[in-house]
Amino acid sequence: MNTITLNDKNIIPILGFGTYKATETEGVKSVKTAIASGYRLIDTAAKYENEEAVGKGIKASGIDRAELFVTTKVWREDMGYEQTIRALNESLKKLQLDYIDLYLIHWPANELNYSNWQKTNAEVWRAMEDLQAEGKIKSIGVSNFWTEHLDALLQTAKVVPAVNQIEFHPGYWQPELTQYCKDHGIVIEAWSPLARGKIFGSDVLNNIAQKHNKSISQVAIRWIIQHGAVVIPKSTTVARIQENMDVFGFELSEDEMKTIDDLPEMGFSGELPNIWPDRVKVD
Repeated sequence: MNTITLNDKNIIPILGFGTYKATETEGVKSVKTAIASGYRLIDTAAKYENEEAVGKGIKASGIDRAELFVTTKVWREDMGYEQTIRALNESLKKLQLDYIDLYLIHWPANELNYSNWQKTNAEVWRAMEDLQAEGKIKSIGVSNFWTEHLDALLQTAKVVPAVNQIEFHPGYWQPELTQYCKDHGIVIEAWSPLARGKIFGSDVLNNIAQKHNKSISQVAIRWIIQHGAVVIPKSTTVARIQENMDVFGFELSEDEMKTIDDLPEMGFSGELPNIWPDRVKVD
């Protein structure tokens, strides 16, 4: 199965294209190439400063808008009800789109940045619920939310998040948070699936890859998919973009899955929701 049905009944491709750091001409070209290669999920964010490039790439692809699943995110500097609405409208303008398929809170407000982080997250979420009701967003979700942030949000939310996009890769996959989300019907989406390149130095992954006659990156992506998570690898080279799509013709065994599950920490970004991205009070 190459798609997942979200808790709001919308359907998301299980494999998408990440665009972090893909800006300007490179961003336009890579998005166009990804769509031509078969990707239908395109992930961006206001913070990436490439929504205009992504929008141009989508337009240049010539693909019907209805066939695409476009994700973007509201940044920490736009936390609040009115700010979120303005941010979404700005993203729509830059992307040249009438609606967003999935809109995420990029990082939760935390106690180092907000005197009442629970209320701040709740206000952003209320705006997103209203935008969803208006039809400007199909699905709403979060990113980098730990269980404590989700617990607080669910106290006031009318809509359960459809997705939680988190750092998830061999060597750092947050199993307790993953299980929490599964128990609450929230789909995990994996960012940094290739562990910032650290997976390529793993003998364990290399041995598994050789057994299947696949690349290490294909094994990592396949491992994520078999965990039932959406994965969004990024690349700007045609060969890698196409290689990352070729992960549906093989399957990892239970033993191989567990072996990868148990790999020691590697490639962790160090970015934690309670202390990142800064320690400056916003309010």
